[in-house]
Amino acid sequence: MKKMLLGAAVAAATFCAAPASAQIGLEANGARSEEKWGGELGVGYAVHVGPISLRGAAGGFIYQGDSDPYYMDDNGGSPRCRNGNNGQYADDVECDATKIKAYGRVEGLFNSPTGFAIGVGARISDEVRPYGTMAFALAPKLKLKGNAGPHYFAAGVTLGF
Repeated sequence: MKKMLLGAAVAAATFCAAPASAQIGLEANGARSEEKWGGELGVGYAVHVGPISLRGAAGGFIYQGDSDPYYMDDNGGSPRCRNGNNGQYADDVECDATKIKAYGRVEGLFNSPTGFAIGVGARISDEVRPYGTMAFALAPKLKLKGNAGPHYFAAGVTLGF
């Protein structure tokens, strides 16, 4: 019982003695979400209390969507956009199916003194997707980060300010 109380006191002293600090971060990831490959660009805010970080982030998942019924026709080396329903030429913008879908994310991480962090999180877009996360410091404010969970995978970098 005394060991449990001592452990609780040490943990409380660690978290209470270390002042909370906050950090804004930018993230760029290659990601697979909702059965599509694309990229995530976002901004986040982290609060650090001792070795624990709580992070929230928001951004956009950029991916190639479906441009039905439009398609690019090679047309003898001069590609042009066509409407698949009537065969008519269309503006090239009709064939560009780049889509952006907003996402939000919350994470809790344990940060080791060696620059390695491990934790759990949840990504909110069409559905809530839980995931595990790991990060490794490349430089004092630059981290290599990866997230993996059911129907979600992302790897990239986070730059803190």
